[in-house]
Amino acid sequence: MASAAVKPRAPRRSLLPALLRRTLWWTLLTLTGGVERRGRLPRGGCVVVANHSSHADTAALLAALDARHSPAIGAAADYWFASPWRRRICSRLAAGFPVHRTGGGMDDLLAEADALRAGRAVVLFPEGTRGRDGELGAFHRGALVLAEHAGVPVVPVAIAGTDRLLPKHGRLRPALVRVAVGAPLPASATPAEARDAVAALRRRTTEEPLADSATRKRVAAVAGSRRGLFAGFLWAGAEALSWPLMPELFLAIACVAVPRRALKLSLAALAGSLAGGLLALQLAAVGVLLPQPLTTDRMRAEVRHELAVESAAAVRHQPWNGIPFKVYAREAGRADVAPSDWLARSALSRGSRTLTVGLAFGALGILAHRLRCRYPLYLALLGTGFTTALTLIVTGWN
Repeated sequence: MASAAVKPRAPRRSLLPALLRRTLWWTLLTLTGGVERRGRLPRGGCVVVANHSSHADTAALLAALDARHSPAIGAAADYWFASPWRRRICSRLAAGFPVHRTGGGMDDLLAEADALRAGRAVVLFPEGTRGRDGELGAFHRGALVLAEHAGVPVVPVAIAGTDRLLPKHGRLRPALVRVAVGAPLPASATPAEARDAVAALRRRTTEEPLADSATRKRVAAVAGSRRGLFAGFLWAGAEALSWPLMPELFLAIACVAVPRRALKLSLAALAGSLAGGLLALQLAAVGVLLPQPLTTDRMRAEVRHELAVESAAAVRHQPWNGIPFKVYAREAGRADVAPSDWLARSALSRGSRTLTVGLAFGALGILAHRLRCRYPLYLALLGTGFTTALTLIVTGWN
C-alpha cells in the first residue's frame, strides 16, 4: 500500500524567529494604537500581495500574519540592503529578502519558490514603492509570476491605518492598524485583478466604522478641547480646597477617553492642584478653614506631626499614605509654613503622582483602543473601584 503523501511544511528552524518577530511587532503596534486582523491565510504556502503606503506596513503584516507561515518580506535591495546595518535590521527583524527594482528582480523572486512549496508565505508589495494619499499604484507582475511558478495561490491583503501611524516622510503618531486578509486568488490571476481585489478589500476596511461608545465620544469632545483643560484645573483646585474627589479620578475618566491629551490634562490638573493648595494654605493662615468631607481627625493629627518634624517636606508622604492633599495644605497654613517652600515641595510631590497617574491612564487608553465601545463599563468599574478604595482609606484612618 502506497504511503500517504506528506504535506510539506515550513522548516522548523524558521518558526521560532517568526513567532518572536510576531510578538515583537504585535507588542509595539499595541503600544502605538493597536493592531486588528480580519481573515486568515490559507493552509500551505502562498504569495501575499498588499498595498504599501508606509514603512509600518511590514510591521503590521508581521504582527498580523500567523507565525506558522514564517512570513518573508520582499524588500527593495537598493534601500534596505544598501548598507550593513539596514541589511541586518531588515533580515533579522523583518525576515526580509532583497528584491532588485532594476535588473535581477525576477530572479530574486523565483529563488523563493522552494520556500513557498514548503508552506511559507512570501509577502510582496507589487506597487514597488510607497504610495501617497491612500491611492494604489499599478501592480507589477512579479508576484503573480512567482505564484504561478511555485503553484501556490495569491492572497490579497489590505492594510489600513499605517499611513496615519507613520506617514511617508512623516512622524510616528498613535493610530489603530487594521489588516484584512481576503479570499485567495488563483495563481493565474492578472496584476489588474490582484490590484482590484486589494483595493476593494482596503476600501471596505477603511470605511468600516470602529465600534465606539457615545459616552466616550461626549467625554472625548470635552476633554479634547480647552474646556477639558479648564475642567481638570478646576477639579484639582477644588480638591485642594474642599472637594472630596481626587483629580486622579478626573484623569482616569478623561485620559482614557482621549489618550493623546493625557500630558496636557495632567499638567492642567497639576497646575490646579498647586494653585488650590497654595490658596488653601493662605486661607488657613488667616483662620479661614474650609470644610473637608471624607477626612478624619487622625489624618489631621498625623499631618500636624509630620509638619512639626519636616515642615513643608512632609508633603512628600502624601502620594503614598492616602491622606488627601487638602489636609496637608490646610495644616501647612495653620503651621505657618512659608508659601514659597510649600509650593516647591508640593510641586515635586503632586507632580510625580499626577503626571504618573495621567500618563498611565493615557497609556491604558491607547492599549484599550479597540475596546472603546466598552467605555461605559470601564466607568462603572472605575466608580466601583474608586468608591471601594476611598471607603477603605477613610475607614483605615478613623
